[in-house]
Amino acid sequence: MASAEQPTVLVVEDEPAQREVLSYNLSAEGFRVVQAENGEEGLILVNEENPDIIVLDWMLPSVSGIEVCRRLKTRNDTRNTPIIMLSARTEEVDRIRGLETGADDYVVKPYSVLELMARVRAQLRRVRPSTVGQQLNFEDIILDAESHRVFRSEEPLKLGPTEFRLLATFMEKPGRVWSREQLLDRVWGRDIYVDTRTVDVHIGRLRKALCENGGKDPVRTVRGAGYSLG
Repeated sequence: MASAEQPTVLVVEDEPAQREVLSYNLSAEGFRVVQAENGEEGLILVNEENPDIIVLDWMLPSVSGIEVCRRLKTRNDTRNTPIIMLSARTEEVDRIRGLETGADDYVVKPYSVLELMARVRAQLRRVRPSTVGQQLNFEDIILDAESHRVFRSEEPLKLGPTEFRLLATFMEKPGRVWSREQLLDRVWGRDIYVDTRTVDVHIGRLRKALCENGGKDPVRTVRGAGYSLG
């Protein structure tokens, strides 16, 4: 069962040996790994798993990596998902084509696994900073992801683990409206069944903790849509 805090990495690679090496090393780094062996399967898994980042080979059977990248970057729900393109193509024109199609990074084969892991972490720092131990700030609220501590107006707050993950999710993207289903996926994990009403209960606890020492409630209810920070 996957931890809710584990970022999900989708590896789309048709060479079994390379796919296994990548998956092994990503798992060792603490990521939840989902594998696809061709572009068509990769597109299906994007819909099913909603990965945080995609490691995508250029040369794939059925649907090429470059086409997978193009399709995902034209969709509203996946355009901001980081894609690291892997390719044996070393020409500058190919690198430019990959980046212009929307890839966030381009790694030439053969590559250093350690370097690729560093690039994955760098992309995750951009989209899910709390999972790589960064400090998050919103108005007078500070969330220290490494020490799992939260402060408001320099006063420490007591948050349960679920409320901490909820706040981290909100603080990574202030202003974004999250539906209850999206919060269930991100905070509780995709392998756990929890009723959507549970989200409301924990939002209530988070609000209470945030306003314990005074101050306005920063969590906004968006009727018919979900919740947002600010």
